[in-house]
Amino acid sequence: MTDDDGDADDRALVAAHVAGDKAAFTTLVRRHQDRLWAVALRTLGDREEAADALQDALLSAYRSAGTYRGDARVTTWLHRVVVNACLDRVRRNKVRPTVPMPDDGGPADPHDRLGDRETAIEIEAALALLPEDQRVALVLVDVHGMPVDDVAAVLGVPAGTVKSRCSRGRARLALQLGHLRNRPLPPAVPPAGTSSTAEGGAA
Repeated sequence: MTDDDGDADDRALVAAHVAGDKAAFTTLVRRHQDRLWAVALRTLGDREEAADALQDALLSAYRSAGTYRGDARVTTWLHRVVVNACLDRVRRNKVRPTVPMPDDGGPADPHDRLGDRETAIEIEAALALLPEDQRVALVLVDVHGMPVDDVAAVLGVPAGTVKSRCSRGRARLALQLGHLRNRPLPPAVPPAGTSSTAEGGAA
């Protein structure tokens, strides 16, 4: 399925939700929740705050879906709602990003070596120290691979501003992580129960 096909399906789900289909929004959330959760977690750096922000964002999207006019992809709209919820939480609570540590008691992963975990934690710590505008831009562009134009639409700024924020953020990270090889950040896994909680709150 192409991106265009996926967006057409997303638009159909939004339209169905607005028309009263009780299952449509749940389906939409399930399609994109992992990625939205990862953005919230890396923006806030705290699992509890990220879960609360994602809950707020999904509830907001549920209630405001009728205002979606199709001027951007549905995923762009959803990311915008999540990022705004995260930044509102930062400004309201003065949240200082922390490093999300691996969950205790989870199943062992044969590919999850101690060195890899230490590297990931060090990268997360450096990312958390960036100014929020640079951190959000890097999370969306470098971690999640969103096109710059889409990130600009999410953040409501020109594409050149996104590029500038990414450039400054990468320069800061290079100073802190110059001793590390370029490794991708591991995926942020939703905490147990996030899906049902978010959907239940929206419904």
